[in-house]
Amino acid sequence: MIVLNKVFHFCAAHRYGNPALSETENLAAFGEDLNIHGHNYELTVSVTGTVNPATGFLVDLGHLKQVVKEHVIKQVDHSQIEIDVPWFKDRQPSTENMVVWMWDQIASHLKDGKLHRIRLQETPTIYTDYYGPE
Repeated sequence: MIVLNKVFHFCAAHRYGNPALSETENLAAFGEDLNIHGHNYELTVSVTGTVNPATGFLVDLGHLKQVVKEHVIKQVDHSQIEIDVPWFKDRQPSTENMVVWMWDQIASHLKDGKLHRIRLQETPTIYTDYYGPE
């Protein structure tokens, strides 16, 4: 199996919290992340499929870049995710939720290849991988 990986970057802010929890419970669950804070994210989009024998390429990189930039990066870059992206209205803006949203945004517009994995790195030591719905 051949897997092509394309890396993208964006900056975004978020804050955690659950209105159903008390202040003490929120503090216990989320700590300092109750405050608005930001990250310089690294998004790796991995695609698999059959290599086109005429081009030697798995996908049209121009198309892949356009899809990711239009349907993901444009939505989250320099945003406060839980406020500016409607999908997060009632969801935590965690990397775990973000990769699910990103998968849907990319997979529904990709015309070549098949989405294999989304990796979203929030810090040098924290990242989440998603291989799509089961």
